Amino acid sequence: MIKIMNRIIKYNIMNVNSIKTLFFLLLVFFNGFGQNNQGKLDDVSRIALNAYIPSTGELSPSTERILKNKLMRVITSNGLGSANSLNKRFIIAASIEVLGQEIVPTSPPMHAYNLGLNFYVGDGMDGTLFASTYIEAKGVDRSEQKAYNRAINSISTKSSDLKDLLENGKNKIIEYYNTQCDFILKNADNKAQRKEYDDAIYDLLMVPDVCKECYDKALNKSVEIYKMKLENECNERMQNARVNIASNNYEQAAYDLSGILPDVSCYDEALALLKEIEDHRCAEALGKAKGAWASLNADEAGRYLGEVSADSKCYNEALTLGNEIKRKVKADEDREWDFKFKQQQDLVDINTQAIEAVKQIGVTVGENLPDVDYKTIF
Repeated sequence: MIKIMNRIIKYNIMNVNSIKTLFFLLLVFFNGFGQNNQGKLDDVSRIALNAYIPSTGELSPSTERILKNKLMRVITSNGLGSANSLNKRFIIAASIEVLGQEIVPTSPPMHAYNLGLNFYVGDGMDGTLFASTYIEAKGVDRSEQKAYNRAINSISTKSSDLKDLLENGKNKIIEYYNTQCDFILKNADNKAQRKEYDDAIYDLLMVPDVCKECYDKALNKSVEIYKMKLENECNERMQNARVNIASNNYEQAAYDLSGILPDVSCYDEALALLKEIEDHRCAEALGKAKGAWASLNADEAGRYLGEVSADSKCYNEALTLGNEIKRKVKADEDREWDFKFKQQQDLVDINTQAIEAVKQIGVTVGENLPDVDYKTIF
């Protein structure tokens, strides 16, 4: 049985005693590892804005790029932004109107622009405006396009108007989660019923921790849904394993069963089925070892004996055969002959295994986040 438990850990690289412990690690290591890990971790359960410039065709590509970079610097300098933001719902956007344009009669002539920029914060998924502000800016350059862009660049990312805009937007986002909490929990339940477990967990993890009451409810709900996901996978894995056993595909059946964790209802049944698979492998390997020894091929017999698990039901019989071969080889050839049964491998720290597995889960979720088709908030 120890051998079987080790097989589970080997294939699944996580074996923890509590779903809550596992999910805490999921929360901590959500969406990332390696050199970009820290930035991604910081985006879990925090308020963040996404810079968005609608493609209307009114702005040149260079102006769109400059304006978006300006928005990104604004939200970053105010602690509400990240290039890898996980929460795609809330946006900061901008629109531009030309208040004045002239050519200054200098040598050489210079283009001068006076622009009015409107900045908006809101819910980009349902098109709700939370807050807005208006700033005028001027730019001068020999190039008309550069003068236009200089006006945008002249706006300070730490402007008090922009700071107030983001603070008002932040408060509205908190209000959104506090008032929509019951709906968020219900929507997650509905997704879980449709077996959209990862999407449901993602939505719940996006509740910011500053919304204390809703955050706690969402975290508890996410643990509950994660358990539902494991139970569903348990049933699917058991079904697949039985199909593979019926087709004599024991290796695949063992792999199917290896992903089942101790906290799910079919865990004991999975262990029993794994034990049957090990016994089958044992009988098969022992039969081949006997055939090889019948042909006096001691080395081949030893290889097959090495496939016998030390905790399988034919272990004693395999041990007897091995000792017989060992005595015979020693008597006839005066050389040492040895074989080793499969033994339990040393288990590395379980928490380390769980952490690595959780990182993989987080990366998978993050890589599959869909692009958002934002609605206009102004």
